[in-house]
Amino acid sequence: MIQLIQIITGGLGALGFALLFNIRGRKLVAAAIGGFLSWGIFLGLGFIMPGEPIRYFLVSAIISLYSEIMARWLRTPTTTFIITALIPLIPGGSLYYTMSAALGGDMADAVTRGLYTLELAAALALGIVLVSALFRVRKRHL
Repeated sequence: MIQLIQIITGGLGALGFALLFNIRGRKLVAAAIGGFLSWGIFLGLGFIMPGEPIRYFLVSAIISLYSEIMARWLRTPTTTFIITALIPLIPGGSLYYTMSAALGGDMADAVTRGLYTLELAAALALGIVLVSALFRVRKRHL
């Protein structure tokens, strides 16, 4: 039940950012679905693999693929869907604990947490770059 609530709030968060970015109509629905999917896939992969960075990478690659497909179907830029769909995955909690440790004077913990936060952010970026590059290479060869 908790997972379902988390998935719903992930989708609603994506919907809120889509509204903030002035996305309307079918694009708004596709952006919200991306948020539901991103957090749902992240939680689902948690049953298979415990490591967060690899899950971040896989989810960002899957959502990037979803975004590329939706962008072509709805004739809009891919970033419209990538940004809103990956909102639930932003490592805000990790960044918060990094800053809390730094402000508390525990620099060793702050560095450890900061490196982990960077690892999560890099995993998100790598998933996006990988799928984007594959789509660009495929587009050139068609």
